[in-house]
Amino acid sequence: MSNATKPENTAWSKPESFVAPKPEGSIQPKPETSVKPRPHRSKWLWSLLLIPILGLGYVAYNQFVVVPQQRAKNKVQTAVVERSNLTIAVAANGTVQPERSVNVSPKTSGILKQLLVKEGDTVQQGQVLAYMDNSNLQGQLRQSQGNLAAAEATLQKSLAGNRSQDIDQAQYKVDQAQQALNLLKAGSRIQDIAQAQANLDKAQVTHRQAQDDLRRNQQLRTTGAISQQALNTSRSTRDSAQAVVDQTQQALNLLKAGARPQDIAQAQSLLNQQQAALNLLKAGSRPEDIAQVRAQVSAAQGAVQIIQVNLNDMVIRAPFSGVIAKKFADPGAFVTPTTAGSAVSGSSSSSILTLASTNQIVAQVSEANISQIRLGLTATIQADSYPGKTFTGQVVQIATQSVVVQNVTSFEVKTSVADPQRLLRSGMNVNITFNAGELKNVLVVPTGSIVQQDKSQGVFVAKDKGDPVFVPVVVGTTVNDKTEIKSGLTGTEKVLLSFPPGTRKVSKMTGRP
Repeated sequence: MSNATKPENTAWSKPESFVAPKPEGSIQPKPETSVKPRPHRSKWLWSLLLIPILGLGYVAYNQFVVVPQQRAKNKVQTAVVERSNLTIAVAANGTVQPERSVNVSPKTSGILKQLLVKEGDTVQQGQVLAYMDNSNLQGQLRQSQGNLAAAEATLQKSLAGNRSQDIDQAQYKVDQAQQALNLLKAGSRIQDIAQAQANLDKAQVTHRQAQDDLRRNQQLRTTGAISQQALNTSRSTRDSAQAVVDQTQQALNLLKAGARPQDIAQAQSLLNQQQAALNLLKAGSRPEDIAQVRAQVSAAQGAVQIIQVNLNDMVIRAPFSGVIAKKFADPGAFVTPTTAGSAVSGSSSSSILTLASTNQIVAQVSEANISQIRLGLTATIQADSYPGKTFTGQVVQIATQSVVVQNVTSFEVKTSVADPQRLLRSGMNVNITFNAGELKNVLVVPTGSIVQQDKSQGVFVAKDKGDPVFVPVVVGTTVNDKTEIKSGLTGTEKVLLSFPPGTRKVSKMTGRP
């Protein structure tokens, strides 16, 4: 208001300073022409107009400058540094996925004979799911079993040796050959020679009688007393008697001469052969022969085992306990082996079905929070499909390799989930909160109060008088809107949550003012 009074003093002082004493003899102006006071009145009016203008300016300045600044100062928020228990909970988004999922198919291509399950069925490990056509393998199995039986019989014969009857027969042949050899070596006996001589004498007597009969018959034929046929008969009798004489004479000569060396050698050779055969029968099979037969038995057993395994493969069993997620083939369809990771579209023409095990939660945890996650950590799970219902689980696996998506680094964390009613289905979206523990009696400040200044983290501490002071701090765990302060504060301070206009503080969390 002091500035508004200056024009008023100036306007009233000027008329007094310009009033001069009237000279004598001066002529008084006429009343109607007296206009001297008009300039003074105009200045007075301008002074009156200037006062409200200046007042309005002050009011405007106070309203738009002073008052907002005062209000801004009054709106600066602070928070008290306090000690409290800080519950560490890491939140993440995840999806429901089976622990294991495989496309069940046969080991070899073939025709699906029978399917025992349908989609949605719960099966146990080892349970029979389907049968393949095995008619061609049944014939192969019978043939292989026959070959095995023959090989085993040969082996048993080799191990048991020869029968006693066979050995006795071989021994008899050896004895016969030995006797023949002994006879040849010993020569003829006197008795044998005498007998041969007697046989020769008898033959000669018979021959002389036949000779005499022939001569008589020849004479009778000359006289015509007998027929020609009778003469021929007597001649034949004489010739036969001569042949017997020659044979007995030769036998007698042989007996008198004894055995020839060739005969003795031949008899000895025969004896050696019979003795060798006997020795083989007594010795049994050679170790090499037994080993060869054993190898044949092993080969036959392997052939049977291979076919048996192929037959067992015709029975399709569940590799683990789970749920039939998808069926691809019906009985009569031709199915082929496929890999466990084949896509559904690619497996529909060859696999039998898809088997999924117990569900688990696969979550992506940010790099900043992965240090809080450990195996066995409990977790709370909420599914969008079941509002208000909570599931529990435990961390079973933490990825060692990060995943970067849109410049955001995260790690895959797998969590088991307790779902006895099987409400959760593969592909459902869930929100998961990991209960990482609790920090007791630690200094905490609002996360928004932590700022970055001159490459160091800190907070602005409010003062009763004067501007707030930046204090560097060492931060710890951040849980939602609270951050642990490990050092830098005592617990009696107040930290700024907002700042007066004109100050630019960089937030630790967002990197923006």
